[in-house]
Amino acid sequence: MEDYRRIADRITADIGSGRLRPGQRLPPQRAFARRHGIAASTAGRVYAELVRRGLVVGEVGRGTFVRATEPDGQPGRSLTEAAAATPVNLELNYPSAPGQSELLAPALASLLRPDALTGALRPAAAAGTGAAREAVGALLATDGWRPDPAGLLFTGNARQAIAATLASLVRPGGRVGVEPLTYPLVKEIAGRLGCVLVPLAADDGGPLAESVAAAHRTAPLSALYLQPTLHNPTSLTMDAERRARLADVVHSLGIPVVEDRIWSFLQPAGPPPLAALAPDLVHLVDGLSKRVAPGLTAGFTAVPAGRAEAVARAIRSGGWSAGSFALEAAVRWIGDGTVARLVDAKRRDAARRQRLVAEELAGFAVRSDPAAYFAWWRLPAPWRADTFTAAARAHGIAVTPGTAFRVDPSRTPDAVRLGLGSAPEPRLAWALRTLAGVARDGAAATAAGG
Repeated sequence: MEDYRRIADRITADIGSGRLRPGQRLPPQRAFARRHGIAASTAGRVYAELVRRGLVVGEVGRGTFVRATEPDGQPGRSLTEAAAATPVNLELNYPSAPGQSELLAPALASLLRPDALTGALRPAAAAGTGAAREAVGALLATDGWRPDPAGLLFTGNARQAIAATLASLVRPGGRVGVEPLTYPLVKEIAGRLGCVLVPLAADDGGPLAESVAAAHRTAPLSALYLQPTLHNPTSLTMDAERRARLADVVHSLGIPVVEDRIWSFLQPAGPPPLAALAPDLVHLVDGLSKRVAPGLTAGFTAVPAGRAEAVARAIRSGGWSAGSFALEAAVRWIGDGTVARLVDAKRRDAARRQRLVAEELAGFAVRSDPAAYFAWWRLPAPWRADTFTAAARAHGIAVTPGTAFRVDPSRTPDAVRLGLGSAPEPRLAWALRTLAGVARDGAAATAAGG
């Protein structure tokens, strides 16, 4: 019997030569087996090998398709016209307010004096400094809740805070409940930590409390990772009732929670954090990268009583400690009102960009929030996420396919996330208008091309 890898090599060659085009569907495995005179089990191994090589994607109920993007991330053969001269990146999402550098500079100037610089260049402890704990405690406070400064710890950025907190809670092989669509870097973190992400059942209001209990009954959950406010990518904000139900179930089951609040600054009047409802279990994570800038930032985690040393050990062992210079800068920016001014400017900026989305993508199934810096676009048929992403890239526009956020590989969303924060507004408007044209006109061409 012919080795399945040799058959996979031939299909690989067909994809490389263009005989099998991006977006083209392969025959069902049984039909493939008959065509090649092999067993159905061998056909299954061929398809699995092609998936492993990153050449095809399998979608439950729909079939197996040639990927529209090559494994190195470059576009496949042309689906549409050539790329625009100036690319627009709607994958990155780092908002910048007008005049931001001029606002940030004065606080840094005081740190550049030799006497101040000597201290600012020393390593920072996970617990930071008293001034940093007080400043960040005030920054994170909401109506009815304020973190205990003794439970505040610091990392280089919010992603490191997530990694350290999960590392302190979950042993290799442990299970972490997450939303069905989750932050892609959490998937990477889970892979490195050796833990298993468990997608929770959800509706339009967010994860269902009963799904947490059901997943825990199947096998104990070591923790939950949730984004209750302006969830990335859907922009969903859980209402107070859903949060209360989740708090009740984690209390009854004793499940720790990592609450990601990185975008919550855009929605100051939102419901209280889960940390206010379950302070003995919730580890709240936030940072300065979105409020201020990604290049000089710090991450924070506010942990329950008695958990500070365990999380601090994880920060130290992971090499995730914050820099003293960044912490000193943060204290000054928070204290002199710079962060508050930047936050106000970015709230106005996000609202303007959402109006562009509403105008340019009118009539499409776009889910977002007027306060958010991203939008979740459910694509019109027959577009799939990978073929649309490749078509967008051919026009010089980078978007994030919905597959980047999925936890269950058998559920492939025909959607893309649009990051609105990084591109200048005129370029953003052009990109949205162009993508709308691709969605309308390219769908028919893609269907006709088979």
